[in-house]
Amino acid sequence: MPETILTEATETALWHALVRDAETRASRNLGETLESYLVFTLMRHQQDTGLGHKVMALEWLQAQVQQGRARDGNLRDVGDGCLLIAGLYPERAEQRVSVGYFQDLGRVAYQHLAERSHAGLMQLFQTLASAFAELVRVLFEVRRLASPPAPLEPGLAYAWCESGAGIDQRRAAEVFPGAILMAPVATRQ
Repeated sequence: MPETILTEATETALWHALVRDAETRASRNLGETLESYLVFTLMRHQQDTGLGHKVMALEWLQAQVQQGRARDGNLRDVGDGCLLIAGLYPERAEQRVSVGYFQDLGRVAYQHLAERSHAGLMQLFQTLASAFAELVRVLFEVRRLASPPAPLEPGLAYAWCESGAGIDQRRAAEVFPGAILMAPVATRQ
C-alpha cells in the first residue's frame, strides 16, 4: 500500500491526522475528546528531551506534597509522561520497570486529578484514567507510523499484551513477527 503524504496546513492538523491514522491501525476509536487530548499532549511534549530520564514515581511523590494548581499540574505531567513512555517508548519502560507499571502510575495520576477537579475536568480525567490502555495502544501505532517498523523483543511483546494494551489478533503477526496466535481459553463458570 503506498504511503500517504500529509499536507495539512497546520501542525495541529498534522498531529490530528497522525493520531487518526494510528487509531485506524490500532482498531480503536478514541472519540473527539480523547483524540484532542492526545494530540495536544504530543504537541506539548514534542520538545521534552528529558522525559525519558524522569523518575515518574518521584515526580508523583513530589506532586503529593504540593498544593493547588502546582499539585494538579504535576499530577497531569506524571499522567502524560507515563502515557507517552508506555506508548512511544515501551522498550525503555521495560528496561526501567515495566509497561504495566507506567500504565498503572499514569492511570492513578489521572484518577487523583479526577477526584480533585470540578465537573468538566473531573469527567476528562476519569475518562483518561479508564481509557489509559487504549491511549497507550494508539500511541504505539503513532510510534510505528512515525518511525521505521521494528519488531518488539519477545519478552517486551508479552509484557505489552499482558499490560492491557490489547493487541488486535489481526495485527499481532505484524507487530510481533513469529508470534503464535492462540484462541482465548474458555473459562468454566
